[in-house]
Order: sequence, then structure tokens, then C-alpha cells
Amino acid sequence: MTVAGAMVDVLVIGGGNAALCAALTAREAGASVLLLEASPREWRGGNTQHTRNLRCMHDAPQDVLVDAYPEEEFWQDLLGVTGGRTDEALARLVIRASATCRPWMRRHGVHFQPSLSGALHTARTNAFFMGGGKALVNAYYRSAGNLGVGIRYEAPVDRIDLDGTRFVAARVGGERIAARACVLAAGGFESNREWLRQAWGTNARGEHPADNFLIRGTRFNTGVLLRHMLDSGADAVGDPTQAHMVAIDARAPLYDGGICTRIDCVSLGVVVNRDGRRFYDEGEDFWPKRYAIWGRLVAQQPGQTAYSIIDAKAVGRFMPPVFPGVRADSLPALARALGLPETDFMATMDAYNAACRPGTFDHTRLDDCRTDALAPAKTHWARPIDTPPFFGYALRPGVTFTYLGLRTDETAAVRFGGAPSPNLFVAGEMMAGNVLGQGYTAGVGMSIGTAFGRIAGASAAAAAGKERADALA
Repeated sequence: MTVAGAMVDVLVIGGGNAALCAALTAREAGASVLLLEASPREWRGGNTQHTRNLRCMHDAPQDVLVDAYPEEEFWQDLLGVTGGRTDEALARLVIRASATCRPWMRRHGVHFQPSLSGALHTARTNAFFMGGGKALVNAYYRSAGNLGVGIRYEAPVDRIDLDGTRFVAARVGGERIAARACVLAAGGFESNREWLRQAWGTNARGEHPADNFLIRGTRFNTGVLLRHMLDSGADAVGDPTQAHMVAIDARAPLYDGGICTRIDCVSLGVVVNRDGRRFYDEGEDFWPKRYAIWGRLVAQQPGQTAYSIIDAKAVGRFMPPVFPGVRADSLPALARALGLPETDFMATMDAYNAACRPGTFDHTRLDDCRTDALAPAKTHWARPIDTPPFFGYALRPGVTFTYLGLRTDETAAVRFGGAPSPNLFVAGEMMAGNVLGQGYTAGVGMSIGTAFGRIAGASAAAAAGKERADALA
């Protein structure tokens, strides 16, 4: 238990999955722990409150997971979506940790359920949280309280005091909070709209793309502490324009729309920009491996807007979003309802429908339904869009979390000039760019946060113990 006025062993900055895993692990190791969450209690949990599942390696069927998902397949999936922009050693560390974390999670009150029907082909690869991310957050906070972890809400840390590379204290406004070790798990900068605007700059059309981004995740990840660490000389990793960015309903709120605003019918139809033209292969690969590229693709289109178009054949084959699509009984009527140029839209749709080749449609595999002599091609699940009623969903880029972060190692230490800090560690979105240089695959953010949260907590508890021992020597 943290004693008022006494120096705490481990200070955890952040309140989401990675921070909670760090706090719980450090407390289990015998350290006194204080967790500082920037948000009010009702918004606690960062982006974790919007999650649903964890990507898990397993070599045989396991309770809620079917078949097997071995290490090498997980690695190849990650390698594919990142285009090789990943640290293999740290990525494999995450993958292996994902095989053993669920019993620990259960001990802290997390319950699992089988994959939801229509949820991105994830029955084999992802373990779903019963009650979603909010239930997981509540379970972890409940366990932390029972174990004696100190928790403070509305306590945003804007800077820390360092002695060289050694952590000394954190600053919450004018308050100084000292600790023997610290874990940084305060998220990326996705809700700092000025930083997003600076990172993305101006495109060839003279637009500032970031002005049209919606923030799918928490409004509290402003990146203030991340910026402070980079300005203080911590080694950086990642590209500030790379992020977990999803195509979401253009009617979604500016912040905290979460999963229910995602549009999951992309692979079942076509996507056009505001000029009525297609711009990418909607059937390139399974949706869990491709859904997170579509936010960036839409961000590159005029006005950062696109439209997902389906017909009646697609209805019931995907998780319906929170808002109903625009409905029409003909494609020309749909174009008019969406405000698209009817002539150009119909030229696109007629060319697509004519290019579809007969095949055996099967959305559970990479089927042989494809287009021929069409650019861009649709390589799987290509069927003519010809069965009314027709539906259209306006899309905008939805940023979940950014990938610019702090470089780390297998101990989760923050690095300065290539050397690890002796008592400052990092977990979650603040270091996810070590594993995710670009792209995303469903559930891997929770895998990274859980693995490195536990590593950072253990490392911080060990560092605090060493400092206590040194002080007594």
C-alpha cells in the first residue's frame, strides 16, 4: 500500500491497458505503486475502453480460440502488414507473450468469449473480452484497488525531472511526485490535432488532410509527455504520419467513436472517392489484415472522403455499424443521394460490374471471384453490384493511435543515445512504433500493450528494489 508522504517505488503514468498491466505486475512483485490517469474516472482506460480483443499465438485449440495460430504465422501476418517496418526481436517477444498472458488476465478478473459473429474472421486468431474493453478496464482497476495500487484521476503529467537518464520525479502542474522508478504509458498524440496537422502538412491539392481526421480513440492522448520526452533527448522510433487509422463513418463524433463507427463492408463492395472513382483493391486480403490501411487510403483522397458501396447481397455478412447506410433502389439514385457525380460514378460501376468474372464466392477464404482487365483490380470477393436495394456509407479517416514513440528494448527501458535508462520504462502506444512501423492487424495493439506493460512493470519493480538496496548499503 502507498503511504501518504512516502516515496513510492513505481510511478505509472497512464491509465489504459499497458499502464494497468504495468501497475499490477509491479505490485505483484512487491513494489508500492501509484498510477496517474489524466482523464476523469468515467473516461478512464484510454483507448482500451474501445477495444474488443487480443491477438493470441496458440499451437492448438484453446478455450475460446479454435484451431491453431502458431508463432510463425503470427509473425508473417505482422511482417506483411508492416511491410517489414518492425523490430523482429521485439515483435517475437510480443507474439510469444501473447500465448501465456490470458491466465494472468483471468486472475485479474478479465473474462473471455468466442469471436463475435461477423467479426473480421477472428475466431482463430483473437480472444474477445466479455463485455469489451470497458469491462477489461474495470476489472483491472478493481484488481489494482484490491491489491493496494494508488490511483489518481485527472492527474495529467506534463513533464518529468531527470538526472541524466535516471528518472527522479513527475510533474502534475505544480506538484512534484518522486518515485524510485517510473513507467511511461500515456499513449500517443492522436488527439493533439495541431500535432497531427503539423505531421501531415499540406497535400498537392493545398489541403491540410489532418483537418478532416476524426479521432476514433480517446480525447486525452494529447502527446504532451511524449513531446517532452523527445525534447529531453529520448531516442525516437516511428513516423509521425503512421498510425492505426481506420475508415470510419463520416458521421462519427470527433472523439471516442470507437469500434461501432467502423465500416466493415469494404471487401464486400467497392469504394469510390468524391469524384466517383475507385482507387484501391477492396479484396486484397482478409479484412483483419487490411481494415487499418483504409483510413490512410481515404486520407489521400480529395477532401479525405470516400464512399463504400454495396448491394443487397452483402447485407448480413458484416458487423453493422452504428449508423444506417444511405439506401436507394438504383445506383444512379444512390449517386444522387450521396452527392456523387452521377455520370462518373455510373461509369465506374458499369466498368466494375462488367469486369467481374464468375467464381465461387466465399468470404471466409481468398476466393476466386475477381475482376479482369480493370485498374485497380479487385482480386477477391468481386461480385457485380446489381441487386437492389443499394447502400452507401460516407467514410473519413479515423485515427486510433499514432506510431511515433520512444525506442526501447526487451526490458522496456527508455533509451537515450542508445543507452537504457536505469529506472525509466515505457509501454503501450508510447512504444508501439518499435513493433508497428506501419499497418495494423486486429488485436495486436492489445498484444503489445499487455506484453510490454507486464515487462515494464517487472523491470520497474526490480529497478526500485535495487535503488532501495543501494540506499541501505
